[in-house]
Parts: sequence; structure tokens; C-alpha cells
Amino acid sequence: MPGVCKSLYYQTKPAYHGSLEVQDAFLLLQRKMFCYLWFHKQYRQPYLGIVEGKHIHHPALLAEKRARMKILLLDPGTDLPVETIGIIIKDALLLYQ
Repeated sequence: MPGVCKSLYYQTKPAYHGSLEVQDAFLLLQRKMFCYLWFHKQYRQPYLGIVEGKHIHHPALLAEKRARMKILLLDPGTDLPVETIGIIIKDALLLYQ
């Protein structure tokens, strides 16, 4: 999953200048938490968490009880929704410009 986020980042990099680092499960952008990969205990599914998700309005993102972050649940039995992830990552990148 971090590979998908990184490749989407590098596809948009000509329009955006910043640095991308990996620390634990987080991807950092300009030394700020950008997104992360974790496991949802209640749903028993992995998810992609978008740190500034409160600013992104996409029907696949869940806020639950989070004030700042939203998550995208990932079904391990199916292929990754690369198009959906791409749209969400691109929207999130706009927040860091």
C-alpha cells in the first residue's frame, strides 16, 4: 500500500514539490503525517487513513468518531481500489500545497 501512495505521489510531483518519507506505518509529507496503513479491529479489515481527511469529501471515506482523520476500508479479498485511492490521495496532496 505505501508503494501505491508513493507512486501516486510521484505521478503528481511535477505539480507539487515536497518530500515523502516512510516512518512506521505513516507516510510523511514535508515531515508532517500524510496517510497511514492500519488494521480496523471492529471491521477486521486493513484501512488507509488520511490524516487531513476532514477536508476531503469522498463517499468511500469514513470519519467514524475521528475529528481530523478519515479512513478508507480495504477488503483483503479483492483488488485494491486504485482509482479511488488515487482520487483521495490527489485531493489530500492539494491540502499540502
